[in-house]
Amino acid sequence: MTSLHFDSACLTHAGGRDDNEDNCGQADGCWVVADGLGGHGGGEVASQVAVETLLAAAAQGSLIDPAALSSAILAADQAITARQAAEQRLAQMRTTIVVLVSDGRTALWAHIGDSRLYQFRDGRVRVQTADHSVPQALANAGEIGTAEIRQHPDRNRLLRSLGNGKPTRPTMSDQPLALQSGDAFLLCTDGFWEYVTEPEMEIALAKSTSPQHWLDEMQRLLQGRAPEGHDNYTALAIFAEAPGVSP
Repeated sequence: MTSLHFDSACLTHAGGRDDNEDNCGQADGCWVVADGLGGHGGGEVASQVAVETLLAAAAQGSLIDPAALSSAILAADQAITARQAAEQRLAQMRTTIVVLVSDGRTALWAHIGDSRLYQFRDGRVRVQTADHSVPQALANAGEIGTAEIRQHPDRNRLLRSLGNGKPTRPTMSDQPLALQSGDAFLLCTDGFWEYVTEPEMEIALAKSTSPQHWLDEMQRLLQGRAPEGHDNYTALAIFAEAPGVSP
């Protein structure tokens, strides 16, 4: 299989808040989004440390292996823990994380918390990660429908995060996925997916000629319906195409 070419774009915005505690980053074959928690600048630090640690690990060698990717996420957790110990004001900082890695032929992903990854094939959602949150647990138990997660009163209660002093326990794809030309990925924080539904993601994708165009279409929907004071939001979009093929 010929190695695919990636085109990607990222947006991150404070939303209706004074500070943006989200972070996103990308390097060759690695894309990361993190949603920091902790306030007083701590969330911003936690998310930045997580993103930088993952990108540094990817620069040292391929993460297209569940053990290697899990080890990189553990390193991010340890880096956050070290900063917590070093600076008292950061003692309560935590972050979610979602990461996609690829060698151009296969892709692997992992997440902790309620930042999500979506994979689209033939314009439709093929994969959607399941949040580590109280509403997701209720949905898994059949007590609420998955559509109710977005507006559930406990939607901000996370069951897993980096920096919480517990084992990292990332959820990741069982094995690398064979990519196809035309595949698209969306990594985003809850401040983004809360206001853009999966069918709307698909419709926006169908209209889009580039990852940036796709993000702009979805951001327009978000800004039209998010209430005053809404959360930070971040999204990273990736198109995988055969060399010489335009979306």
